[in-house]
Amino acid sequence: MTDNHRPERQATGGREGIVLMLGSSLTIMGAVMVAPILPKLGAEFAPSDAHAELLVPLAITGPALAIALFAPLAGWLADRIGRKHLLVLATVLYALLGAIPALLQDLSSIVAIRLVFGCAEAVVMTCCATLIADYWKGEERLRYVNLQVVSIGLVGAVFFVIGGALGEHSWRMPFFLYLLPLLLVPFMLRILWEPPRHAYVEVSEASAAAEPGRVSYGALLTGCLLVFAGMALNFIVPVQTPALLVAMGITSSTMIGASAGLGLLATLAGSLLWPVCRRRLGVCGCNALLLTLLAAGLWQLAVAQSYSAVLLAVLVHGVGAGLLVPNAMAPVMNALTVQTRGRGLGAFTACLYLGQFASPLLVGAIMTTTGSLPGAISAMAGASLLGAVLWLLAQWFYPTSVAHRVSTP
Repeated sequence: MTDNHRPERQATGGREGIVLMLGSSLTIMGAVMVAPILPKLGAEFAPSDAHAELLVPLAITGPALAIALFAPLAGWLADRIGRKHLLVLATVLYALLGAIPALLQDLSSIVAIRLVFGCAEAVVMTCCATLIADYWKGEERLRYVNLQVVSIGLVGAVFFVIGGALGEHSWRMPFFLYLLPLLLVPFMLRILWEPPRHAYVEVSEASAAAEPGRVSYGALLTGCLLVFAGMALNFIVPVQTPALLVAMGITSSTMIGASAGLGLLATLAGSLLWPVCRRRLGVCGCNALLLTLLAAGLWQLAVAQSYSAVLLAVLVHGVGAGLLVPNAMAPVMNALTVQTRGRGLGAFTACLYLGQFASPLLVGAIMTTTGSLPGAISAMAGASLLGAVLWLLAQWFYPTSVAHRVSTP
């Protein structure tokens, strides 16, 4: 079959890259268009629903739990039945399930639909990441991993602001934006292609002697733990900043959305800086830097007394967040064989979103000790700084070993 060598011929192809970058961006839309309207969602249902205080946060964190639970199965399906058509089906379901809450009148039903929506989101993210690993290798693969995070940050920033602006009129309006991905489906069908499954076997068998260990479970586990902890720290800003701003007397969903949009733009800046940081600092050094930036941003957020101070915190924090995913994902991609990419990246995706879901739970648990939200955020900042020190020590003791795993295709 002529498709056997197609990944090689298309290694620098741009059309597949554009489609996969846009598809990857759907994952950030799952949260950013809902976060600015959480205060209005609470105001709408609090008088009639005794459990609104618990259910409203689940409208944004619930999909993260669903993704964490479903992503391993999504990865298994991607390895078993293929990536392309699974991605197309998941994109259609993503759009329809994402828009349904705009038509519902019951908060429990909204949360339930958001959980099912998270399952579709898990498939989209896992399939996009797996196809990136299938289509490209080496430095070209790292470039697309970075472009994936850049596009997610750019699209997220735009839709956070749009979602906040639409939320000024009604909390239902942002949900209709989830129908936009239907426009991407024809391009997925026309441009993307399924890497031949028998080619996976041929490549894997051919490389078995050269790669006796094949899957590097240490690198896989390290990447999964890093992205879990990093996302727990990262998600503090979109979930907790609205509450801090409301406590300051700032209730405009536009201003709340603008602050989070700035954070996503800062994430974009961090992603653009990642290739330089990776080359100059190595993987461990880059991890130390990003955890330090997350710590500094969280500390500034905890002590902020004005809107401008919050914006500064979000900016610093966002740069660190932008370094996180590519620096954690690249070693994981290179740790996997062609036959295990779906499952391995499904596990990575699960840990990423499990960290998002765990974030408000960790903050809430720490609040029982600190007695306040700023105190809990300060404690999380301290934990992030401790993690940075540990990675810095790893950089001193193992200056080249981890960096080699990132650069190896």
